[in-house]
Amino acid sequence: CLRWEEEKTDDGIKWKQLEHKGPYFAPLYEPLPENVQFYYDGKPLKLSLATEEIATFYEKMLDHEYTTKEIFQNNFFNDWRKEMTPEEQKIIKHLDKCDFREIHKYFVDKSEARKALSKEEKQKLKEEADKIQEEYGYCILDGHREKIGNFKTEPPGLFRGRGDHPKMGMLKKRIMPEDVIINCSKDSKIPEPPAGHKWKEVRFDNTVTWLASWTENIQNTLKYIMLNPSSKLKGEKDWQKYEVARRLKDVVHKIRAQYQADWKSKEMKKRQRAVALYFIDKLALRAGNEKEEGETADTVGCCSLRVEHIKLHHELDGQKHVVEFDFLGKDSIRYYNKVSVEKPVFKNLQLFMKNKDPGDDLFDRLNTSILNRHLQRLMKGLSAKVFRTYNASITLQEQLKALTNADDNVAGKLLSYNRANRAVAILCNHQRSTPKTFEKSMQILQTKIDAKKQQLAEAQLELKKAEDELKDKNDDKTEVNVQKKKKLLERLAEQLAKLEVQATDKEENKQIALGTSKLNYLDPRITIAWCKKFGVPIEKVYNKTQREKFAWAIDMTDEDFEF
Repeated sequence: CLRWEEEKTDDGIKWKQLEHKGPYFAPLYEPLPENVQFYYDGKPLKLSLATEEIATFYEKMLDHEYTTKEIFQNNFFNDWRKEMTPEEQKIIKHLDKCDFREIHKYFVDKSEARKALSKEEKQKLKEEADKIQEEYGYCILDGHREKIGNFKTEPPGLFRGRGDHPKMGMLKKRIMPEDVIINCSKDSKIPEPPAGHKWKEVRFDNTVTWLASWTENIQNTLKYIMLNPSSKLKGEKDWQKYEVARRLKDVVHKIRAQYQADWKSKEMKKRQRAVALYFIDKLALRAGNEKEEGETADTVGCCSLRVEHIKLHHELDGQKHVVEFDFLGKDSIRYYNKVSVEKPVFKNLQLFMKNKDPGDDLFDRLNTSILNRHLQRLMKGLSAKVFRTYNASITLQEQLKALTNADDNVAGKLLSYNRANRAVAILCNHQRSTPKTFEKSMQILQTKIDAKKQQLAEAQLELKKAEDELKDKNDDKTEVNVQKKKKLLERLAEQLAKLEVQATDKEENKQIALGTSKLNYLDPRITIAWCKKFGVPIEKVYNKTQREKFAWAIDMTDEDFEF
């Protein structure tokens, strides 16, 4: 593997030389043809260019459930009206009188036409995209040509957000060169802004790894152009992250003993810290950072939980000391869970909630920085996030040991792998809404299963017939025929089993997102060791992008790796 240990510098310097072309900007808006019209209150209305462009953002999402949500509609309409000319503002007063259908049909037809292009035309488009990738998608870092992750600016559009984000539907503005800060080395060829424009600033900061940055207008957060996950710089960071989590394994029993003792501390501050740490360790909750100004989504993590987010039950569903959690976590994804906790934790929670209003902080003597400072003292590099990585990885390793059957075929082993990965996704609360195509693809699969069952039944009859014939004739030719029919039957049974495994997997997976944990929380060496040990091809578990990101692990792992 890469000789990372030898090249480490501890002075915070990330590179000596960095040269690149700057971001590739989203193409400018192409106006609609004359014959495609927008209607207001049943009458055609010619829109100004800026207003028309924003109308196309909305119509492109008409097939999406976002546009049925009132908050999305209101946010969109408010932002749209701000961009209209005074004349348009006088006319367009209600969203429900706007008719985007003709525009919608135009774009649907356009997209169908793109799908129907000939192989040669598609190839030509791919070559054009590859040319852009070649020019903008690489940088020179310390003499090496490295791939850039996201070298294009996001095109303007409507903000979606995840979960029920209060800002959904707001207008994401176009990023201009004047918004962009460029970062490169002094002696490099500084990127040229597009003709007629200039950069906001050019910096030579070698203590950071980003190449360009700008502030997006919805959450006022910084966006960065970074190196591709497969680059040396990112791979090294990834490896270090899992090494820190592996170090936690050696001290975690000590940390647990300490926080359990602190449940009885004389200091309220220590008790709160100990209960919060118990939640972070046992339930893999996020720490919950302090909010930036202007962030309107009311989302919380462990340290910022309020009294209203938990209910205590002395007994529930046959379990004692149950805490019922219900809050919106990162990306406004709901966390709902009922957990039986240790008695001292339950008693402490009663104490923390005493004489408080629903909107008061549960842990009023604690914030993320206090918690992380405490963790740093327990182990160098330890933060709340490391617990999530550690618990996710250790869960995968234990589940794989418990669920994998060495005698299974590859499909059976993969089902076990996905079940182990699912246990992690549930622990980390990685949800998704059931994909739009779920019903349809499930039906297609079911049709395949039914057809295969039919084939199997026919093959059984054929075999029975051949066996009867063998009883009558008992010659070599009939014997060979029986063996042939048996083989066919076995093959069909195996194919049916494979399809049924797929259906089970699909059903169990419909509301769980496996990708997040696979990319960010699970040490890839656990997976690679499992693949090698059980003869499962790595490409069955990791797609091409994931294999590039985890190249460092594929290089260095054998089947005996233990997290």
